[in-house]
Amino acid sequence: MTDNTKIAAPERAPARDTGALLLAAGGLAAAIGAASCCALPLLLGSVGLGSAWLVAVAWFAAPHRVALLVIAIVCLVSGGGVLLWRRYRIAVCAPGAACGRPTTLVTGIMSVGAVLVVLGFLYA
Repeated sequence: MTDNTKIAAPERAPARDTGALLLAAGGLAAAIGAASCCALPLLLGSVGLGSAWLVAVAWFAAPHRVALLVIAIVCLVSGGGVLLWRRYRIAVCAPGAACGRPTTLVTGIMSVGAVLVVLGFLYA
């Protein structure tokens, strides 16, 4: 008596982008703080939006600009690393398995954060 039924491999739960999202949000928040004194008001003013509300953010963030830029870079690079790792894991995922895929929300947040970090460096 042989049992020819295959033992099914357990399916993976869909992967979530929680870690990458938290890193991207932290990087974006630090980049907004670093760019709030010069670059962000200039950018918002050039598209016709008011930036008077950034005075309070700039007042608190100005003494810590360098630290905020470093934190933003570390968070954004780490979030990018998590996304690249997820894409690698999805590429080696078995066909038909529910492995999930990175969302465009995290990529968009990281892109905006990267632009603000570059502007923060330029207008430092």
